[in-house]
Amino acid sequence: MSFASDSVGLVTPKKYTFEEPLELECGRVLPRFELMVETYGTLNADRSNAILLCHALSGHHHAAGYHSEDDKKPGWWDACIGPGKAIDTNHFFVVALNNIGGCHGSTGPISPNPDNNNMPYGPDFPLVTVRDWVRTHAMLSDQMGIQKWYAIVGGSLGGMQALQWSVDYPDRLERCVIIASAPKLSAQNIAFNEVARQSILSDPDFHDGYYLANDSYPRRGLILARMVGHITYLSEEAMKQKFGRDLKSGKFMYGFDVEFQVESYLRYQGERFSQNFDANTYLIMTKALDYFDPSREFNSSLTEAMKNTQCRFLVVSFTTDWRFSPERSEEIVNALITNNKPVSYLDINAKQGHDSFLFPIPLYVNTLRAFLGGEALLNEKTAQQGEIS
Repeated sequence: MSFASDSVGLVTPKKYTFEEPLELECGRVLPRFELMVETYGTLNADRSNAILLCHALSGHHHAAGYHSEDDKKPGWWDACIGPGKAIDTNHFFVVALNNIGGCHGSTGPISPNPDNNNMPYGPDFPLVTVRDWVRTHAMLSDQMGIQKWYAIVGGSLGGMQALQWSVDYPDRLERCVIIASAPKLSAQNIAFNEVARQSILSDPDFHDGYYLANDSYPRRGLILARMVGHITYLSEEAMKQKFGRDLKSGKFMYGFDVEFQVESYLRYQGERFSQNFDANTYLIMTKALDYFDPSREFNSSLTEAMKNTQCRFLVVSFTTDWRFSPERSEEIVNALITNNKPVSYLDINAKQGHDSFLFPIPLYVNTLRAFLGGEALLNEKTAQQGEIS
């Protein structure tokens, strides 16, 4: 298989091991943990061109390129990562990881529990927070020898991680890109997450989370959870244009099987997701979303939470995103402006809803490219080398 000239091509994930105990915000301790990591591009001599990519709820470390020549689909953000793309791997060293609690190689519910004869953790895996994730990112940074990130980038839940980074480690990043995100969830968003969780928890095959030990799996619950979530990721306009009220067979069947194209689409998305994602991980990830609130330790003041940030910010929202509406991004922007912090904000007219952050929308991609300034970074380094020589 030949790859496009702007593809990173074949990539191989690498597992990083941390033997020191990790104390979590919930009060529990992981005796050790592993992170599955994928990288693209080349780290320069002074390790100043590294970009950390934080994933969304159902994301993982495979953000660009292909794992084999037989892969039909590239990584989840391949549209923006590669030679000449917005996150230009000719200039940047990009690091993407799967967070703890995940199900794609990092320590999570399907990993062996050393306190239970190496049986899978299952529901015994502790609840984790965005702050816990950011702490593991910092530990990964240390192990990789990256003292300061050129940029930390994330969309949705990934944007929350980028925001938390700027608060917890203000001197360890130069730029922060927060896309289609929010400073904390609204009651409505928490409600959507609870409906999704209840669909899993009430599945008879869930077995209180010990489904692997019971040779079972809450497939129906996970399908319903994904269907509920997927509805919130799309805008009404996107669903109208994609499906309308089109019938699958062209006529009413007067029953409860699939009749409308949108029903077929949701069932397909749910079925596919249930085959590739762990139910306990879904529960953990949605709770991490619910718990996120960097202002919690600052008297519920986001302005106070952002007071000591040192990086430049790019905040991006999308007009049809009703899951994390532009008003939520504006809360972040206003807190930064109040603190006289350098911030650029763009609300992009896009029809795809919350999922817009995954699409190569020209204004969005060009803004990201300009903010990161890959070509400018290369020119700056060349000039510095010229002065030294």
